[in-house]
Amino acid sequence: MQIGMIVSRVRREEKLLMEAFQARGIQIDVLNDGGFVLNPLEPDPGWLEYDLILERSISSSRTLATLQILEAWGVPTLNNFHTASICSDKLSTTLALAQHAVPQPQVSIAFTEESILESIESQGYPAVLKPLTGSWGRLVTKINDRESAEAILEHRFTLGNYPYHTGYVQEYVTKPNGRDIRSFVVGDRTLCAIYRTSPHWITNTARGGVATNCEVTQEIADISQHAAAAVGGGIVAIDLFETDAGYLVNEVNHSMEFRNSIEPTGVDIPAEVVDFAIRMANENIAVQEAQI
Repeated sequence: MQIGMIVSRVRREEKLLMEAFQARGIQIDVLNDGGFVLNPLEPDPGWLEYDLILERSISSSRTLATLQILEAWGVPTLNNFHTASICSDKLSTTLALAQHAVPQPQVSIAFTEESILESIESQGYPAVLKPLTGSWGRLVTKINDRESAEAILEHRFTLGNYPYHTGYVQEYVTKPNGRDIRSFVVGDRTLCAIYRTSPHWITNTARGGVATNCEVTQEIADISQHAAAAVGGGIVAIDLFETDAGYLVNEVNHSMEFRNSIEPTGVDIPAEVVDFAIRMANENIAVQEAQI
């Protein structure tokens, strides 16, 4: 079995994955995408030897280009291009969730300072303005009043490049006890979940949110798996808001961080990811052998 793992840099998550593969007697190839030279018109025989490529890059642009080329060559990837491309774009995620009737906050899209301001005011203050791409809560802005909205939009249109000229305006959802939920889905299983709690309205653990265990109820398991299936499945993390009417899916993440979630949940997330990757690699091997 030959498995490769694409990285931009080796973080704690990637080290844990490498250790889990080693514990199962599998030595994987760690492939740094900074050095890739890929010819879309001519498949590289070296890549064709892989039974599976596990994508763990932190660069969305590198990930999407690489996955698209590898899949065109017939190289199996996890996650695949379909899932990664949807999760990398908030509008694509919103549409995918809507098409599968997954509950989510209200969203509107607008393209000029005037129309985005109108969109914000139709949502009502506070509202949340997000870039279509990005992670770790960067450039996600809570807008409390018209004066703030005008100032933020002027800066975005004057200083920002074109991706920030599309306004993704989301309903602001008040978080009970200053927390939201992140659940982890591998294949058709919701492995575990954490509460992310912070005095700041952004609760990402990368921004200082504190992780504690969240019991995976049937409702959390169902909406998490439904959301994962909507974006194409694989290995994803689902961000959930608690509301009086039930859970809402805020975002779906395709290259999830999990180092802060292992201890509070007691679940060996990297081992679960590796076991799923091995099963997929074995399935790919079986398909190849059947075709010989």
